[in-house]
This record gives sequence, structure tokens and C-alpha cells, in this order.
Amino acid sequence: MSSWTRWRGPAMARLWGFCWLVAGFWRAALACPTSCKCGASRIWCSDPSPGIMAFPRLEPHSADPENITEIFIANQKRLEIINEDDVEAYVGLKNLTIVDSGLKFVAHKAFLKNSNLQHINFTRNKLTSLSRKHFRHLDLSELILVGNPFTCSCDIMWIKALQESKSSPETQDLYCLNESSKNIPLANLQIPNCGLPSANLAAPNLTVEEGKSITLSCSVAGDPVPVMYWDVGNLVSKHMNETNNTQGSLRITNISSDDSGKQISCVAENLVGEDQDSVNLTVHFAPTITFLESPTSDHHWCIPFTVKGNPKPALQWFYNGAILNESKYICTKIHVTNHTEYHGCLQLDNPTHMNNGDYTLIAKNEYGKDEKQISAHFMGWPGIDDGANPNYPDVIYEDYGTAANDIGDTTNRSNPSTGVADTTGREHLSVYAVVVIASVVGFCLLVMLFLLKLARHSKFGMKGPASVISNDDDSASPLHHISNGSNTPSSSEGGPDAVIIGMTKIPVIENPQYFGITNSQLKPDTWPRGSPKTA
Repeated sequence: MSSWTRWRGPAMARLWGFCWLVAGFWRAALACPTSCKCGASRIWCSDPSPGIMAFPRLEPHSADPENITEIFIANQKRLEIINEDDVEAYVGLKNLTIVDSGLKFVAHKAFLKNSNLQHINFTRNKLTSLSRKHFRHLDLSELILVGNPFTCSCDIMWIKALQESKSSPETQDLYCLNESSKNIPLANLQIPNCGLPSANLAAPNLTVEEGKSITLSCSVAGDPVPVMYWDVGNLVSKHMNETNNTQGSLRITNISSDDSGKQISCVAENLVGEDQDSVNLTVHFAPTITFLESPTSDHHWCIPFTVKGNPKPALQWFYNGAILNESKYICTKIHVTNHTEYHGCLQLDNPTHMNNGDYTLIAKNEYGKDEKQISAHFMGWPGIDDGANPNYPDVIYEDYGTAANDIGDTTNRSNPSTGVADTTGREHLSVYAVVVIASVVGFCLLVMLFLLKLARHSKFGMKGPASVISNDDDSASPLHHISNGSNTPSSSEGGPDAVIIGMTKIPVIENPQYFGITNSQLKPDTWPRGSPKTA
């Protein structure tokens, strides 16, 4: 029991990991062919005994063959053939080396699925002929064929043409055996009636409107007589071809806008090599707005869009139904152009609630137009916490926009005399109005304060028709003002110390300490003229 406890925990985990590692190596060893060694990305077979008779293949349930990038084979005298399906499982293969072996034949489609192949080395094998069809779909950076007993024929003239086409001065020392079994340098080999073919594509103007049809014609020549075929790539439009010996035609019907910019080639191929003549198809079509979304915020606010059209469409934005004038604060930016497709956005610099509303994009060219609209909300209105859009006041629906803007231009600097103002102008006008109003209010407050200060030094009372009916020595009291001498029902009641408020006469007892000054100080006009004041 104690020993079991001792092997639990981290010790047991390490034991299981070691077991899985051993099992993996054992499984890989079982999957690897005899006389070969296999790794995670490499297979090498160099042991001549017992050697291999066929191209090495991994077992169906072994390590993934697509992870193999290099296969090295050497000293395998019994390996003579590479069949069509021998290499197809190694789709990730980049380097293939078979040297000092007995290789005599390679199937035409042996490397059809090995598009990643970059280096092939067939040095010192038994190859007498090798067709260029094995390699024409590959982008090889190196093909080494030194030490093979090639037969001098037109079948290997493509190797000579390949050597001559290389820009590098380093060439392989290749030979072939003539009818007299004499080694002839491949660079000096001359074979009658064995040359590169030529192709000539006669095409009308390949600028066509969407939905129309067009026919292309091609002729080829060469000796040996070449095979002609059309390479249309991933052409979407319906097409059919007719070939008669060295003449051929290709008819494309109901041309799709998706095919604009695609290349169409007429290819002539024989044993020595190939030639091709190509044209580009241009399709004109009306614009389509394929993408328009609500604004997103990054460094700037952006209303993203995607427009397709050929010729290049002109773009025009509308804000709440009015033309949107672009400026340095709001303008169209095109970020990516893919032939006839344009990806960009309407960029807004620090938009406010004044920019909330409906934005409409119109794309137009000579073949038609398209338009789409989205609602944009950048900021809630002041005093509204929930951020909901209130009803926009009429002032926001004034012209706020730009004249038509070609897609290549990002800013339209229109004349301000047109009377169409942008949001920034309206915001500045609002700021100015607030400043003016604040200044007027401040000035009024200063005037009122000045008048109040003057009133403190004046007497309480009113001159003119109003009169004070109290005793002269009490006329300074502000509580003895009466109405303008009119007789009211209560004017004779309440006694002399009463105040008329409205139509009611209220008795009042005056506080003698209210003013804290003598009557003589309140009535300077009673002093004799020219006499001095007494304290």
C-alpha cells in the first residue's frame, strides 16, 4: 500500500508521459518502411541493405504524412519507378532528393498534388528521358539532373531551353547519348524540327458591358505541332471553346461583373515547351453598395461602406435628406481598392449630438446608381440621460453636406457662398450666440447693480402727485406714502399714523430708532438760508 501511495501524484504523471513517448516512437518505427528512418517532418532512406524497391509510404494510421517536408533517398538501386499515387499524400513536401539510385521512370502526374515542391534532385540515376509535364505546374527554384544517361531527342530539349532561360551563370554539366552512344553536351544539342511553339490571340476590344457576350480567337504554330488550350482561371461567366488543329475560339456569354480584371490565356504546348498569349477582361457595370453599417469609433468616428462599380463611381452623401458638404472635419476616406471594389468610410472628427441623424450614400456612374441609408447616433442630447434620440429640431435639417465627390477624392472644398453650412459652422455660430447673450445679460446685471447703489443714497418717497399726509417731522418715514390724493372709502379712517396698502388703511406704530438720526438732519431744507448748521 505504501509503495502505491509513493507512485501517485507527480511521479505517476511523469511515468505515464514517458510511456506515451515510448509508444509514439514505437508506433512511428512500425509505420516507417524498412531501411528508412522517419521523423516528424523527414523521411530518409540511405541503407542499401536490404534497401527499398518502391517509393517509401507511411502506414495509413501513422503520423500525418502532410507534415513531411523532406524525403531523402540514396543508394537504393532497386528503386526504379515513381508512380502517380506514390507522392500524393505528402502535400507539404518541399524537398525531394533521390541520388545514386536506380530511378528510370517518373509518371506524368506524380507531383500533381505537391504544389509546395521547391527543390528536386535526381542526380546519378538511370533516367533516359524526362517530360516537362511533370514540373510545369510547379514553381521550382532548383532541378538537378546531373549524371543521368539521357538519350539525345526532342523529349529533353526542354531541359536545354530551361538552362538557357536561367539568369544565373551557373549551369549543370548535362550530357546525352546520341545514336552512336557518344556523349553530347546538352548545350550543343541540335534537333531538327524541334522548337518552342507560339500562340497568337486575336481579340477585339475586351471592354464589355455586364450581361453582354464576346468571342475570342487564337492560332498556334510550332514543330512538333503544339496542343492548344484555353486557360480561363476561375472565370464565373458561362463559356465554351472550340478547337480545330491549330485554330480555336472561346465564347463567353452573359458576362458577370465578377469577371472584370480576370486574365484569359491561349496556350500552345509541345515537347520543348509552351507559349501563351493573354488578355485582360474589363467589364463595365452599374455601382452597387454592398456594405453600409452604423458608425464605429476608433481614432475617428467612421461610417464604413463598400462600393462596387466600373467605371469608378462618384460618391455623394446626404444628411437628413440634404446634401452633405465635406470639410476637414467630415470627409470620405477610401482605405482599400480591389480593382472594382472600394472599401472606405465617412470619417467624422469629434461629432456631437448635432451630427445624429440619417446618412444616405449614393454611388453613381454612367451605367446607373445605387443608394443606401443608415441612422447614426454619436451622442445623447444635453439633459437626456438615456441617450435616446429626441425629435430633431428643424434647424438640423438644413443643408449639411457636400457636392458629388468622385471616389478617388477624399475632400470636396465647396464654395461657402452656396449657403450650405456644415455642422462645424453651426456649432461655432451657436457658441458665438451664447457668448453674445451672456455678455448682454452681464451688462444688464451691472446696470441694475449701479441703479440699486444710487437708490440707497436717495430718500424714500415719491414726488409729484403723491403726497405725504403725516406730520412734517415724520415725512421721512417710508411708511407714510399714500395714493394720489384720491378719496377712497377708507381714506378718513385709521388716524394719521396709518398706511394705505391697496384699498385698505392699516394702523402703523413707527419705531423711533428706525433711522437713528434727528429730524433736523432729515430736513435740511428748513434751515435758514446762509445760517450755519448746529450739531
